[in-house]
Amino acid sequence: MDAARGRAEYADARFVSSAHERIATRLGRVESVGNAEEEGIGVRVRVGGAWAFAATSDVSAAGAEAALGRALAVAEAQPAVAAARLAPEPAAAGSWANPVEQDPFGVPIEDKLALLLEADAAMRGDPRIAVSSAYFAAFREERVFASTEGAALRQRTVECGGGLHAIAVGDGESQGRSYPGSHGAGIVQGGWERFDHAGLLREAPRVAEEAVALLTAPACPAGRATVILDGEQAALQVHESVGHAVELDRILGGEASYAGTSFLTPGDGGSFRYGSELMNVTADATAPGGLGTFGWDDEGVAAQAVPIVRGGVLAGFLSSRESAAATGLERSGGCCRAEGFARQPIVRMTNVNLEPGDGGTLDDLIAATDEGIFMETNRSWSIDDRRLHFQFGTEAAWEIRGGERRRLLRNPSYAGVTPEFWSRLDAVGSPEAWRLWSVLQCGKGEPGQAIHASHGTAPIRVRDVEVGTA
Repeated sequence: MDAARGRAEYADARFVSSAHERIATRLGRVESVGNAEEEGIGVRVRVGGAWAFAATSDVSAAGAEAALGRALAVAEAQPAVAAARLAPEPAAAGSWANPVEQDPFGVPIEDKLALLLEADAAMRGDPRIAVSSAYFAAFREERVFASTEGAALRQRTVECGGGLHAIAVGDGESQGRSYPGSHGAGIVQGGWERFDHAGLLREAPRVAEEAVALLTAPACPAGRATVILDGEQAALQVHESVGHAVELDRILGGEASYAGTSFLTPGDGGSFRYGSELMNVTADATAPGGLGTFGWDDEGVAAQAVPIVRGGVLAGFLSSRESAAATGLERSGGCCRAEGFARQPIVRMTNVNLEPGDGGTLDDLIAATDEGIFMETNRSWSIDDRRLHFQFGTEAAWEIRGGERRRLLRNPSYAGVTPEFWSRLDAVGSPEAWRLWSVLQCGKGEPGQAIHASHGTAPIRVRDVEVGTA
């Protein structure tokens, strides 16, 4: 950054060292044991209003300066443009790390396999179980950030967790059940303790039993119904129909050619009716245990809680320093993140959370529902590139009658239009039913990059929803 001063209007550099380990079993055998490590430096510069980026896996001083030279050359080769202002941010200095009781990378592979194989075996009591699988995953990342504005930061994150999946086959039908959910829902910030206490062995028999029961369960009826979504499915609903829709770069058209746009406009903040008065959403990069939790984003903006929806009204956006300034915001929301060292930071989700309400536990919501359908664990999703029209399928559903959970239903799905769906939000579970759910492969950007994010939710109830069979 000392070398960049005087040669660029602005520059920043990120050193990233990352490691991950994944272990999986299938039908009582070791399916895979994999690990990978990488490190490198990404350099971003702005010259004449034009941005440029270069990266290198050569982390020597010479390698870093060579990357800076390439970035400067690309920026200088572009036509001069009106320089977009960056929202002001104090030059931060310091270090941050999430709490870890036991380093997951230090636990012997034999211990991890023993737990996985025991849980795998607990799912195979019925001959109709065609596939039983269990997995463990751990991630570690160290980041060092510096900028020509004087920022100097160091961060360390460790994530760990695992899950189960069973597939039952019979009479030309196949059905699956997962725990704790799909899309890496069981991965959270923390160490081995997060996996060791995940309850895989306890839940394994139930997962298999429900997969088998789904083979002969009646199909989910079509029509309109009151729907209760479990926390994991509610989290994906937030991810797809709220989180992506409020990314300012999408709203401004910066992702139109790849990830799409949004049905929202920059002027909708403070006035657009997103949902019912029970809908309160916050992008909180300080939430303990979230995969979108950090000390600073990849522009050196301090982690913060940004109001997104308050009382059903759009209150804010996910922003970077540039997109914040372009729309008149005083400060970035601290939502500029990159995958590894070889991608430049763009607007991404942190922990986009639906705040708890006063609906009680899942059992309380069901007891307070005379007739409806309870849907659990995401199976499929589809949403248009404006984040407006959607359809989701879940692994399982149960009919609700007289405030009780009744017969199991297979292949359930529901569909809707984002603001109409959220306007029918009728109840949100209480804090005791609220937890963080994770998404490991949130894709965006060109070239593409995937990041980890979390969503805090409790079970929710929505009235008058279109339902059917996926």
